[in-house]
Amino acid sequence: MAISITKDNFEQEIVQATLPIVMDVYAVWCGPCQQMAPHFEALEKELKDSYKFAKLNVDEARDISIKYGVTSVPTFIFIHNNQVKGKVTGYMSKADLKARIEEYLG
Repeated sequence: MAISITKDNFEQEIVQATLPIVMDVYAVWCGPCQQMAPHFEALEKELKDSYKFAKLNVDEARDISIKYGVTSVPTFIFIHNNQVKGKVTGYMSKADLKARIEEYLG
């Protein structure tokens, strides 16, 4: 299961991470976010050995969302060595999300 990011675990789970990170920035009231959840979970099961999957609730961690320039949800942020390698917003198919993961994180 994806790690839920909070201000309390951000440093350990994101800043100090050794694996590349796929972070789903979402809101519980967001329809497209709910539609993306099964794709995100399926890719986590498929790719968990190569990437860390994290979820960030925009309403519960507004400061972190602002730090990453999130202006709409869902937003997927691709991070490696504490550097943002790419960011995409909106609904997409599972295949498209997987392609973005591979494009930005190799």
